[in-house]
Amino acid sequence: MSMLVLEKVQQAIAILEEKGIDLWLTFVRETVAGGDPVLPLIYGHDLTWQSVLLLSRSGERIALVGQFDAEAARRTGAYPTVIGYHQSLRAELLAALERLNPRTIALNFSLNDAHADGLAYGLYLLLLKMLEGTPFVDRLMSAEGIITALRGRKTAAEIERIKAAIAVTEQIYERTFDYMKVGMSEREVADFMHQQVADLGLETGWEADHCPAVNSGPDSAIGHLGPTELKLAPGHLVHFDFGVIKDEYCSDIQRMVYMLGPGESEPPEPVRRAFETVVLAIQAAVAAMKPGVQGRIIDNIAREVLADAGYPEYMHALGHQLGRAVHDGAGILGPEWERYGETPYYKLEVGQVFTVEPSLFVPGYGHIGLEEDVVITENGAEFLHTPQTNLILR
Repeated sequence: MSMLVLEKVQQAIAILEEKGIDLWLTFVRETVAGGDPVLPLIYGHDLTWQSVLLLSRSGERIALVGQFDAEAARRTGAYPTVIGYHQSLRAELLAALERLNPRTIALNFSLNDAHADGLAYGLYLLLLKMLEGTPFVDRLMSAEGIITALRGRKTAAEIERIKAAIAVTEQIYERTFDYMKVGMSEREVADFMHQQVADLGLETGWEADHCPAVNSGPDSAIGHLGPTELKLAPGHLVHFDFGVIKDEYCSDIQRMVYMLGPGESEPPEPVRRAFETVVLAIQAAVAAMKPGVQGRIIDNIAREVLADAGYPEYMHALGHQLGRAVHDGAGILGPEWERYGETPYYKLEVGQVFTVEPSLFVPGYGHIGLEEDVVITENGAEFLHTPQTNLILR
């Protein structure tokens, strides 16, 4: 039994009560072909045949699964009622719904949150077919609010896992900073980091070909792409973006190194000023992060710090949630741009873990991007590690 799954299932029932939703219905099939993103939180395994997980506001936890999955469902310990079937799920599903008679039934579809949009369209049509002729068709609604809260509100056990992933990330960074030197390529540095991840038996936080990102100097392209043969050179800013997955939870941290030029003992003024501005933006944003504040407000605080210092705005959100995935939930610290939908208006909640990552470009030297991981508490935001406040010099 996964204690974490049981903990999250119990948390989900409390969320149903909080939001006044009678029943949450998760409908999946052959999940190795592309499972619902919420399944690892509330079940922890793959499912093969058409399967329904029912969590009710009254506290019932029911798994309707193929007969060959029934024993695995029982072993999760999260579902006291497990009903296996052979030929058709429909009769068992209708019997459960008729007994529970929910006024509202939440399904996993969402306009705003990819993690709450796990119900495939074909499965949705199949569910409608199963419910045809019943009153339940008119009681369906989005489970976005449930899933957003469940993923976002990390339990103490989840936060400890994130901290453990962060600690490993910091260790790998420290070894890398000691290893890197002028003349190495971005790819050589990334390979050194990959070897450490492999030696620890871990995975990178996202696709390994661009985790880490290593950007040396002004000619290195910034974005979701991998390191190149560009060489670390004197006078280069070297930007890193890196995270690992440890015990199913992620870290995501950006760090900055400056390669000293001939005769330099400290960074030149344009580099120093830009770096200090990014640090100030992070500190101002984190100081304002409190439960109940909309993410767009926090994002704007960081943008104003950069604008007041004469820098252009960064063309991305200030931060995202972090957890089982590097981008872990709907609410963001972001601007009111169409591409972000409603997510900048979501309010910060206790237990959410966010990245804070403003950035800017220093002509002639390169990109500056820092990324720190923080958790929202009742009293505000707390760093989950020591933030970078000084450029690392090499």
